[in-house]
Parts: sequence; structure tokens; C-alpha cells
Amino acid sequence: MIPGDFQFPKRNKKNVTYLIIISLVGLIGLAAAITLVSFILSAWLGLPLDVFGLNEGPDQPIKFPHKTHVEELGLDCTFCHRTVTSEASASVPSVTLCMTCHKSVGDDLEEIEKLRSIYASKGTIDWIRVHRVPDHAHFIHEAHVKHFSEKNNVAPSETCTICHGNVTEMEKVRQARELKMGDCIDCHKKNDGPTDCTTCHY
Repeated sequence: MIPGDFQFPKRNKKNVTYLIIISLVGLIGLAAAITLVSFILSAWLGLPLDVFGLNEGPDQPIKFPHKTHVEELGLDCTFCHRTVTSEASASVPSVTLCMTCHKSVGDDLEEIEKLRSIYASKGTIDWIRVHRVPDHAHFIHEAHVKHFSEKNNVAPSETCTICHGNVTEMEKVRQARELKMGDCIDCHKKNDGPTDCTTCHY
């Protein structure tokens, strides 16, 4: 070799491209794995992780101010959730029930205008469900409300915070308790409730 004729070996463009692709795939895979593990741990441990606003509660189609209705107007939970003392489900109010008041109350409020528009089109409000127990478990609101209202000698609406937390103070309704089997069993034991499997699984 003549001095000065040395040349660095040329890079293979294909190899560089492969390295870039592999690196990108690896980073995406790592991010996906971290996200998956986070959600699995969240589901296993109970409540959603308090990161990226995952436990703030979902944005509902209409911003319903519980604080206004409960503290300022004096309504209790059973005024809107009318089946909570008689059926398994607490139910959500129909548009017709909301319009009982809001045909004449709430002029010039954006959320009320949304409500009136839905009512005029004979539509329904597609509320996003917040509280859910597994499909193989049955939770009967009527039985729980009756037990705690009689045990504590309080109105049915005053028992709701046991599972749902202080919804009145929530800007967005969010899950306040785990609502998992361990949590339910602990509560049943503490309050002399049945712990037989068939109580909830049937």
C-alpha cells in the first residue's frame, strides 16, 4: 500500500437502515411493555394510576355539577338515581327527568343548551360509565343501601359515599374504591355481611 492511499471502509447503507429500524422497533416495544405493565399493575392493585390524569374521571357528554345540585339546591342522590333503593342498578336519570326542571331553569348555560338540544331531538345522553364490577359479580344496590341506611339510621342517599366517595366534591366523577373482591370481602366481614361465593357469583 502506498502511504497516503489508506481509506476508511465504506458504511453499508443497508446495515445502517436496519440498525435504525431495529432501534425504533425496540423503543416502541419498550414503551408498549412499560405501558402494559403499568396497566396490569394498576388493575391488580386496584385504582387506576394517578398518572396522565388516568384517575381524574372521564369527560362526560354533559358536565353535571353534583355540587350545585346537592349543596346549593338540596337534592339528594335518590332524586336522580331513582332505582337505587328498589333495584340492583342505581340507574342514571333520563333526559325527560332532567327536563322536568331545565325546561325553565338554566337559560344561557352551555350545558343546559346541550341538554335541551338532545331532548328536542328525542335523543339520549351517552354517559360514560365510571364504576364497574367484573361481569361475573353481581352487586345489588338495593340490598347494600338498605343495610347501611338501617344500620346507621340514616337516609339512603347518605350511604352512597361508602363505595362512591364524596361525589359532591368531584369535578369529574371518578372511581373512589377498588371495587375488587378483596375490598368487597373485607367490607362484608366488617359489616357482618355474607361471604359465601354464591352471594355475588351466580
